[in-house]
Amino acid sequence: MERIILAYSGGLDTSVAVKWLADRYDAEIVTLTIDLGQGKELDDVRERALAVGAVRAHVVDAREEFADDYILPALQAGAIYEGKYPLATALGRPLIAKKLVEFAEMEEAGMIAHGCTGKGNDQVRMDVSTRALNPSLKVVAPARVWGLTRPEEIEYAKKNGIPVPASVENPYSTDSNLWGRSIECGVLEDPWTEPPEEIYTLTKSPSDAPDVPAYVEIDFQCGVPTKVNGVAMSLVELINSLETIAGVHGIGRIDLVENRLVGIKSREIYEAPVATVLHAAHRELEALVVPRELARLKATLATSYADLVYDGLWFSATRDALDAFVTSVQRHVTGTVRLKLSKGDCRVVGRKSPMSLYNPALATYDEGDQFDHEAAEGFIKIFGLPVENAAMVQTAEKLAAASDDGHES
Repeated sequence: MERIILAYSGGLDTSVAVKWLADRYDAEIVTLTIDLGQGKELDDVRERALAVGAVRAHVVDAREEFADDYILPALQAGAIYEGKYPLATALGRPLIAKKLVEFAEMEEAGMIAHGCTGKGNDQVRMDVSTRALNPSLKVVAPARVWGLTRPEEIEYAKKNGIPVPASVENPYSTDSNLWGRSIECGVLEDPWTEPPEEIYTLTKSPSDAPDVPAYVEIDFQCGVPTKVNGVAMSLVELINSLETIAGVHGIGRIDLVENRLVGIKSREIYEAPVATVLHAAHRELEALVVPRELARLKATLATSYADLVYDGLWFSATRDALDAFVTSVQRHVTGTVRLKLSKGDCRVVGRKSPMSLYNPALATYDEGDQFDHEAAEGFIKIFGLPVENAAMVQTAEKLAAASDDGHES
């Protein structure tokens, strides 16, 4: 009998997929759930998988691996897709694919399956990652095949006694992990409609957030966040701590019409309190310690890194090369950043570093100024020489042309 390893979230698509795959392929379905920090979403997930027909149900805690090997490189790279999306779901997919391949090999399964739809980005991320790691495995995506609308999936589940958390009245599709949460479907498909407050779970409405701001200090060591308010933590602990603080103050709500890899525009809502805070802190610390030319090159490559993650090319030579560059930049990114969190606003209000390139004696206009003002004149002369030379030549050409025109007339 065929054996299939199914990436199981406990949501509508994968719950329906257990029975659908078993019937279509006459196969044993072994589910695999990866804990990336979903929290209560994974309560009783093993029992739920077995209840809908899985012969075995594995649950793997991959939070540390996700934080250290996926979130951290993206944070250090400054990877934010289209200037807004910190890539929470996109970063989780290659790790899920990696674990699927590992368990497929362990279970001697010839196929893996996932619940990604045929018009989203996740199918690309899952399929491409799997092929990069084990090209011999066949990948099945039931949602690309069965042709069911979301209401029809809900009806299928009801007819077959499959308990799922979605209904026609609660049609939202969500995905959560340590780095953030995505929400789509339902009224959110109209980009003119304001997101209802009920969809948010990680963040308080900015209008209801405390009137008194929170000040947070984050320490970095070679680009790695290591402390919050002076308390040393693992990255997972630090993320959990910041989520509570930032979420209470309404930080990290994102409403974005983004360009999907498959060629369509999609309205997405994200909650990313921790990503918003850490990206702001890391970016400002880099501004303090990284030279201008290197900072600008890194900013350009950050866009490439974000696109690469979004497009599902995590397991690629390009990412390996970009990671080597980013790691080199991070060797001086050590210091402390202080942020003010207030009613949805995340603002850096202080930064310091033993590697700071900010020299008060050169920057000040007050007593103690050590900048050589007289040297500026010679610098400006040399710096502007190409412009001056071009202006002289082109002006001469214009005068000559004007003179010729005058003679002809």
